[in-house]
Amino acid sequence: MTTSTNLEPHDSEPFRANPTDVVVDPPTGVRLPTGVQTSHLSGGSDPVRRVASIKTVSEFRAHLSALGVDVPVDDEVVTGDGSPLAQSLEWNRRRIGNRVAIHPMEGWDGTPDGSITPAVRRRWQRFGLSGAKLIWGCEAMAVRHDGRANPNQLILDEPHAVGIREVRDALVEAHSEAHGQTDDLVIGFQLTHSGRYCRPNPGGAFEPRVAFRHPLLDARFRVTDDSQILTDADLRILISDYVKSARLALECGADFVDIKHCHGYLLHEFLGARGRSGEFGGSFENRTRLLREIVTGIRADGNPIGLGVRLSAFDFLPFVPDASRARNGRLGPGMPVGLGGLEIYPFGFGHDPANPLVPDLTETRQFIELCHTLGITLINLTAGSPYYVPHIQRPAAFPPSDGYQPPEDPLVGVARQIAVVRAIKATAPPEMVFVGTGYSYLQEFLPNVAQSTVRQGWVDSVGLGRMVLSYPEIITEAVGGHDIARTRVCRTFSDCTTAPRNGLPSGCYPLDPHYKATPEAEQLKKIKQAAGV
Repeated sequence: MTTSTNLEPHDSEPFRANPTDVVVDPPTGVRLPTGVQTSHLSGGSDPVRRVASIKTVSEFRAHLSALGVDVPVDDEVVTGDGSPLAQSLEWNRRRIGNRVAIHPMEGWDGTPDGSITPAVRRRWQRFGLSGAKLIWGCEAMAVRHDGRANPNQLILDEPHAVGIREVRDALVEAHSEAHGQTDDLVIGFQLTHSGRYCRPNPGGAFEPRVAFRHPLLDARFRVTDDSQILTDADLRILISDYVKSARLALECGADFVDIKHCHGYLLHEFLGARGRSGEFGGSFENRTRLLREIVTGIRADGNPIGLGVRLSAFDFLPFVPDASRARNGRLGPGMPVGLGGLEIYPFGFGHDPANPLVPDLTETRQFIELCHTLGITLINLTAGSPYYVPHIQRPAAFPPSDGYQPPEDPLVGVARQIAVVRAIKATAPPEMVFVGTGYSYLQEFLPNVAQSTVRQGWVDSVGLGRMVLSYPEIITEAVGGHDIARTRVCRTFSDCTTAPRNGLPSGCYPLDPHYKATPEAEQLKKIKQAAGV
């Protein structure tokens, strides 16, 4: 089930950006690296310096300086109760016991009908073992069957609620056994409809439902006619599905629900629906109507559950591999697609439509203000989409099978996300809690950078994704005074993405003994070789 990267006819003349572009965020003066930092790469080879080859903090800091990016790094990780990462947070009259969060990490390993499996249970238990006190979503759960992003995604509806409560309790039990106190553990469920990326049924064929026709993405994701656009009446039904799932989340023991607005999934796509007519398109007010009406519906249902949003704060023009620069059977580096005759790119969110490789946080800040007025004060910031701009969403040295070689040193992508979170937090109401993203690529230096960003108030909680699959306890162990176990550190091989893109469960096949021993591990090796990864 390898996903095609074909975006013809628009990829023949790629959009060009100045590779040294840096935009300064006006309200804060924060420098936001942007564009395509091609000065660090050449041809289709791989000259990016491996983080694993850097042995000391001073050497790492010098490397960051050479790249021209601003990533703060503390010399030493403070241990014990005095650690900045060990400090608690107050949110929604709850105490979150430390500054570490776990991002939603679905494993494409439920049953075809949306139920839990032993693999799901193991993964949730490892989230509990991590020591993080904010578990954001555990994984994306579809609010109904047709909204699933893969044929094994969990569904949070009445028939599946008992199983989801079971794995939530298993997470809490694992956390209690490893770390004791659980009254400062806050768990949320991420609610989603996958929109353009729906593949709900066995076989994994795309069955997209979209906000609007997209000239650069429709062909790739099998959008062929207007019947696949959700009508306003369809959306009214979908709102009620979110309300029902939020009620079930409360009954399953969740402390909050995340009304997911990221990575190109349906509610995020609606933020870019400028050309859509009707109540849910055009103006900013209309493009955010889904969020407002879902929140209104949850509260009208008498549901007191906490609310959060994971938001792609900015987006870029889609990227594809540059076939002309492929070498030795490997994918070429990523390049932005051409505009296909368009004068501007109006379809995304959080970027300049006239220069869609430049973040523009104007509407992002409006969205944060809206969340505040709705009583949503828990925000998890990410970027772009893993489907068409993985290098800004999930910086990595090695691409997934449907991706491309990095068009910039991945540390540029890390710096971009850190800078955007800093800029947004600086102008947001002080009671809002922000979780940051993009830290896994820092590898051994993750605790040093996490501590520095929290200590300086750039972010409230550091979110971990891929790293948790191989090394859930990395920050807990560092704060506890233990040496980092280098053999467990995620090296961003992207197997956790390549596997599900090809119909296999997601997991850390290189480093987690559980996945390394599965038959799927050998299948994955062959898939990667064939894909030129």
